[in-house]
Amino acid sequence: MRLKFLFAMVMACVLSLGAFAQQDDSGAKQDAKDAAHSTGQAAKKTGHKIKKGTKKVVHKAAKGTRKGAEKVEDKTQTPP
Repeated sequence: MRLKFLFAMVMACVLSLGAFAQQDDSGAKQDAKDAAHSTGQAAKKTGHKIKKGTKKVVHKAAKGTRKGAEKVEDKTQTPP
């Protein structure tokens, strides 16, 4: 999970440096602001996707646990 976040951060920095190198010094401050904003948005988006993925995994595990518990319950019931 952290690897995806780190990858997003590195990619955002690399892409922003390419745009930064093409500009002259007059817009350097604005370019830095834009790069910071893009990095923040990438981190936010990555965090959201990690949260959704984790939630999906937890729910799937809970479903499997319920299913296993039902199987055990069926085997341990005494016949009437």
